[in-house]
Amino acid sequence: MRDIKPIRRKYAEFTVPGSKSYTHRMLIAAALSDGQCTLNSALESEDTDITLKTLRKLGVHLEKGQKQIDVYGKRGSLDACRETLDLGNSGTSMRLLTAAVALGKGKYVLTGTKRMQQRPMQDLIDGLNQMGVKSRPVKNNGCPPIEVEAIKIQGGKVNLNCSLSSQFLSALLLISPYAKNDTEIVVTHGPVSRPYIDITLDVMQKFGVTVMRESYDCFNVPGGQVYQAGSYAVEPDCSQAGYFLAAAAIAGATIKVKDIPVDSRQGDIRFLDLLAAMGCKISRDPDGIAVTGGPLVAVEADMADMPDLVPTLAVVAAFAKGTTIIKNVAHLKGKESNRLDATVRELSKMGIDAGCGESALRVSGGEPHGAEIETYDDHRIAMSFAVAGLRVPGIAIKNEDCVAKSFPDFWQKLEALY
Repeated sequence: MRDIKPIRRKYAEFTVPGSKSYTHRMLIAAALSDGQCTLNSALESEDTDITLKTLRKLGVHLEKGQKQIDVYGKRGSLDACRETLDLGNSGTSMRLLTAAVALGKGKYVLTGTKRMQQRPMQDLIDGLNQMGVKSRPVKNNGCPPIEVEAIKIQGGKVNLNCSLSSQFLSALLLISPYAKNDTEIVVTHGPVSRPYIDITLDVMQKFGVTVMRESYDCFNVPGGQVYQAGSYAVEPDCSQAGYFLAAAAIAGATIKVKDIPVDSRQGDIRFLDLLAAMGCKISRDPDGIAVTGGPLVAVEADMADMPDLVPTLAVVAAFAKGTTIIKNVAHLKGKESNRLDATVRELSKMGIDAGCGESALRVSGGEPHGAEIETYDDHRIAMSFAVAGLRVPGIAIKNEDCVAKSFPDFWQKLEALY
């Protein structure tokens, strides 16, 4: 249990870790590359460590330095691995590596925690099978454990349902350069969380691979390409920045997060627009982005492309005048927790009127009070509700260690505001 103290500082500057989304994708691209890659400012967390350790089991040599990771690429050919690959509770690792092992040798089995074994994967499995890769859910329920039989992937046309996760598309895109033939992926439903697709394409482009696209509907990847070795920088994580920018909004302080690029492809950069609409002042400076809080008002927000910051916005909305509506977020039910249900439960403990439907979340602002917050072993719930404690005395976060999944030093940075 971690007790949160009200904020005392009215101005603060922070740096946040490298982007989790970029780090996962760059590790895999580097592992498949044609030589030594150096990843600077890569995130070190439980999730990214799962991807790193799994790549080692697949024969990839990696060396971790103080602020960099050197990855020695295997030119698109991963080693066989007889042991079951346990990916814990890292959904990104599970989706991306399920596709990546198709470039290996023999059969692979990928599994994870009890919660991971409830998370749907059938659409990705269907996509792999269309590319000539034999894959199946071991329990025939569309969820992990997943068995993949590696084979020289054929490419061709793939019809892919992305209504539950954009990571299914990202997974297939990342392996498509190594297909025997060109790959055409047609998105039949969705996709949700579109900026994460942009991140995948940005990584592929940085590593020298060509992809043609028609909006978010159709993607063409020429076969026979190779990710190119080189030195690559991982930009700061906008999801992690969101907690400190939300703290400024709630507490009426000014907080700057340094080195965030204003033109970032991360969807969560648009969180700034929502905070501005709620009454905050936004400053985009050469060295970072700052938010100054003020009297807050409710908003109506479509957050289909910003799923990670839905709990954070909901917490900010608890302090705003009026009722905030967060739309198109049904896919949050299948995250590390059912984030819609978890957010409503914990806001209700704080005396806030909140509710959720099939795809929307409603929060009526009021006078939140202290409460013990259940985290559901979900890092995003823990960090979002910790922000409320900077304004409201008596907030205590259970199972606080779950933040190590994406932001290991979150508590140390938060305490700098006390």
